[in-house]
Amino acid sequence: MSRIGKRPVTVPSGIEVSLDGTTLVAKKGNLEKRLETHGRVGINIDGSEVTFTRVGDEKQDAAFWGTYRALFNNIMVGLDKGYSKSLEINGVGYRAAVEGKTLKLQLGFSHDVNFEIPEGLDIKVDKNIITVSGTDKQAVGQAAAEIRAYRPPEPYKGKGVKYTDEVIIRKAGKAAGK
Repeated sequence: MSRIGKRPVTVPSGIEVSLDGTTLVAKKGNLEKRLETHGRVGINIDGSEVTFTRVGDEKQDAAFWGTYRALFNNIMVGLDKGYSKSLEINGVGYRAAVEGKTLKLQLGFSHDVNFEIPEGLDIKVDKNIITVSGTDKQAVGQAAAEIRAYRPPEPYKGKGVKYTDEVIIRKAGKAAGK
């Protein structure tokens, strides 16, 4: 039995939730998020609470029950508060700047790395901190991971792009000759 699936999702004020066939639709102002459930879970909307129920008794149905509840909760949090991830650039000459819809990164290569900012995301740069924010948890995490992948932190000097809360385990360099 899913412990996550049992819990109801509370709908924050200002967000409208409706059911369109097997698709849950959440609206806040001009933002609209949809979650297609493909009929794998039962959905009940009671005012400011949405509850999910299992449709079948198979193991896969239990997995879908908890998964769709978690995905819908992520939509609610995203529309209400939003998501953000912060990245830190370490290294001599490593820089970042936002130019229009492009994040321009100088990461020690012979060329600049241009990252096209996906639709619905906002990227801000403050000195050596890059902040990726938006309403979609998956898109924010994916964009942050792609930026980090251009120059992951190396274990000797710690140069590269890392999450601000990430801890880089340092290695000792070569031992000095005797």
